[in-house]
Amino acid sequence: MNFRFAYITLLFLIFEACSPRGEKIFGEEISTSSEQILAGKKLFEQNCSTCHNFNENAIGPNLSGLTRQVETDWIKRFIKNPSEFFLAKDERALRLLAIYKNEMPAYPNFSDSDLNSILSYLHTFETIPIEILGDTTSNLIPEKIQDSGIRLELDFYAQLPATDTTPALAKMTKMEPISGSNRLMINDQRIGIYELIDQKPQLYLNLLDQKPAMVSKPGWATGVGSFAFHPEFMENGLFYTAHTEPGGTQPSDFGYTDSLAVFMQWVLTEWKVDSPNAKIFKGTNREILRIDNSSQAHGMQELTFNPNSKKGDPDFGLLYIGYGDGGTAEKRFAHISNHGGSGIYSSILRIDPTGKDGKNGKYGIPKINPFAGVSGKAGEVLAFGFRNPNRIFWDESGKLFATDIGQHSMEEINLIEPGKFYGWPIREGRFMINPFGSFRSLYPLPADDAKKGVTYPLIQLEHDETVAVIGGYFLPEGKLKGKFIFGDIPTGRLFFANLDQKPSPEVKSMKVIFEGKETTMEELVGGRVDLKFGIDAEKQVYIMSKNQGKIYKIIDTL
Repeated sequence: MNFRFAYITLLFLIFEACSPRGEKIFGEEISTSSEQILAGKKLFEQNCSTCHNFNENAIGPNLSGLTRQVETDWIKRFIKNPSEFFLAKDERALRLLAIYKNEMPAYPNFSDSDLNSILSYLHTFETIPIEILGDTTSNLIPEKIQDSGIRLELDFYAQLPATDTTPALAKMTKMEPISGSNRLMINDQRIGIYELIDQKPQLYLNLLDQKPAMVSKPGWATGVGSFAFHPEFMENGLFYTAHTEPGGTQPSDFGYTDSLAVFMQWVLTEWKVDSPNAKIFKGTNREILRIDNSSQAHGMQELTFNPNSKKGDPDFGLLYIGYGDGGTAEKRFAHISNHGGSGIYSSILRIDPTGKDGKNGKYGIPKINPFAGVSGKAGEVLAFGFRNPNRIFWDESGKLFATDIGQHSMEEINLIEPGKFYGWPIREGRFMINPFGSFRSLYPLPADDAKKGVTYPLIQLEHDETVAVIGGYFLPEGKLKGKFIFGDIPTGRLFFANLDQKPSPEVKSMKVIFEGKETTMEELVGGRVDLKFGIDAEKQVYIMSKNQGKIYKIIDTL
């Protein structure tokens, strides 16, 4: 999101630019006004720079020289509404789909002036480095995931209200019950938290009203990123949210070098209700933590408490936070995430939200943390070396896991151990990556790899199988009892694995059955799925799609 999405982009256009096609010169009509170029630079940095640059392929392709090789009108229309071209079976768009397998988010709110400014800025980059034509990351894992033959039978459960029209009707990321109750809560990144009452959403917390500086835009992993209710919420009335505000809104608690601009800030807030039984939030809130982010991606995507922990256990009431690299590696500031435990980026953090001995005095450092009290280390860090740890979860035996969204090649499911380094930004999966070179080039591990102290993933998946992994839950019954189900965010492709299987878990895929018909999530929702999972107090698991704002309950495994 950043969660990091493998966006469909203009790669085919660049390929096309490298083949003979006559003497026509494109872009002659694009303005070279310095004022317009500066306006375009600002828009590009705010909206496009996470996925594109002008030196090499990033999440999207190198755009250097694009305006001199492709029709201006085509580029502008594609930026505003990529789906139009797929529906029309446009040759360029179909080639993009074949390569990247996912749509770039639409920008329908860009005015003609905005588009002209962006093109003026793009037009200042004239050449296309030859290296972008190479891709060394295909078929690194030759074995393909096999269909298990198992099908998840789904039943429609609930519909969230539309908070926008494109590219997703609703932007839910999490659905979980309040501990000790049957109350089922779900967020929409654009507005706040709903409670599902008799399968109907009722707005519980309008976070946008409470925090008017909050921003959530289409295609951005921003807004209300996650929430977590304290395990003693019914007694103490405390719960927590993560949301985004523009860079510089308030002084931050954690930042980085002045030479890298702050684009967003992630804010951790504690809310205290007047009455835990109230159906609409009424109470107070306090800011616990504010962290600078260099892009709209890879921020505070997960908040959670250990659901297995009981009162008196060492980590009872401790808040786990998944925080990615903030896009810093793609901006060539690899040291921000490659910190050896001294920083909070690219880390799973664990704090005591009711403590006072943290950096700003608004939270505590648990004494059980591996770096608590260690000079030169960040006491908040539980484990580090993640690009985007978007889901943190436990099995019934108490083992801790996390899904981590990769760059161009590998997705990961990791078994988390305190104090360990999980490789980013010098490793992607079980391969070496050069954070100052091409992110598309992976290499075999060196002979002296053990010196790096990397803990490698329990499961790694190549991008021909899944583009952006999202973790689900362990199914409580049926053919997949005890198996972990997870999937691919954009396509909704579904997988399962026994995470205890030795020497490494085998991953298999599955489809769904809805209203008696076998189908896929992509077919069911009619396009990009934006897959998420939820769970209720009875441990029943749900599948959600931001595309339609719909929630489906898994009622059987066939």
